[in-house]
Amino acid sequence: MGDALDPDTQLGPLASSAHRDRVESYIAIGKNEARLVAGGGRPSHSNRGWFVQPTIFADVDNQARIAQEEIFGPVLAVIPHDGEEDAIRIANDNPAGLGGSVWSADSAHATDVARRIVTGTIGINGYLPSVGAPFGGVKASGMGREFGPEALNAYQNTKSIYVMG
Repeated sequence: MGDALDPDTQLGPLASSAHRDRVESYIAIGKNEARLVAGGGRPSHSNRGWFVQPTIFADVDNQARIAQEEIFGPVLAVIPHDGEEDAIRIANDNPAGLGGSVWSADSAHATDVARRIVTGTIGINGYLPSVGAPFGGVKASGMGREFGPEALNAYQNTKSIYVMG
């Protein structure tokens, strides 16, 4: 954790104190919903900046708030599943659909799984959006697209004209 402009930093601060407070409120909720296995607070090495430790909850029920709501902070909810089909069902059983990732030694298979998950963006064995590709969510996360040629659609009005004979 550190300065977001430092290339060696892997996790920067949150955007504001209000954002940190919001993320911390979800961590408090999570402590009542699941088992905290890592993080859960502010880093002890510094009291400067709006940092929250990377936080991991295990044994999360998919209906828990920390599983169903977009936290937008370094909080991971690990949900048990009964195989690939169940994992895909769980991933899609959510009102949001901004982004996700699929991890596998078989990238072709991971791509097939990614096609079945309802999100605006998804990464295979990582997640690094490109400025040249459209970015945006679906479902409750859907507010159009940024980047790529698709971002121009918000400024256009498509019209079809049919000329007969």
